[in-house]
Amino acid sequence: MSVSTSSPEKGISLVTVDVPPVNALPVDGWFALADAVRGAGRDPRVRCVVLAAEGRGFNAGVDIKELRAGGAGALVGANRGCFAAFAAVYECEVPVVAAVQGFCLGGGIGLVGNADAIVAAEDAVFGLPELDRGALGAATHLARLVPQHLMRALYYTSRTASAAELHAHGSVWRVVPRGELLSAAMELAGEIAAKDGDLIRLAKAAINGIDPVDVRRSYRFEQGFTFEASALGVAERVRDRFGKEGA
Repeated sequence: MSVSTSSPEKGISLVTVDVPPVNALPVDGWFALADAVRGAGRDPRVRCVVLAAEGRGFNAGVDIKELRAGGAGALVGANRGCFAAFAAVYECEVPVVAAVQGFCLGGGIGLVGNADAIVAAEDAVFGLPELDRGALGAATHLARLVPQHLMRALYYTSRTASAAELHAHGSVWRVVPRGELLSAAMELAGEIAAKDGDLIRLAKAAINGIDPVDVRRSYRFEQGFTFEASALGVAERVRDRFGKEGA
């Protein structure tokens, strides 16, 4: 498992997630990601953070195997880890650009929904398959990417939206061939990093301050229903059916 930080260009910190095979993060991975993003934002030399991932997809959410093996304690850990990582992106002292390829599912939506800008590869798809996996949550963040009724339809059906569709809704900045993804994200980050460092931090704080929805409070509210589904045995019943023929 790996969450690494590098400085490919002046003023830009690149945080990269590499958790094979599908970047489904265990509890420790979510907290490591939160620490990396917060650390990058605190660095006075950094004016923009690029959040990227290695492999086939950007993020496949939480590690379901860890949840099954760890019971209620693992669920609490996953809830806290996701909350920490999503909040770290939202509260990062400088703008965060997400570079998304392949699948961006579950917890991935929490990350990009709290980012300041998204650059996506042509093969990127975005969705919340939570109901198929015995979970709830991150509708808060999907609602930042698509209009309200589309969010509800995607949430209830567990269907995905393409990068082109999100671009049409204005939530994705650019859609590029996969081989150009990181360079396109770095290009946008470079434009942001060219601004005055103190002023860009004030701008981030100001924009967060006028946000019409408190994303931390609304997501925490959702997580309560995730825990309730687990306590009632609903989550385990759904997870037992997940991936089986006819389910």
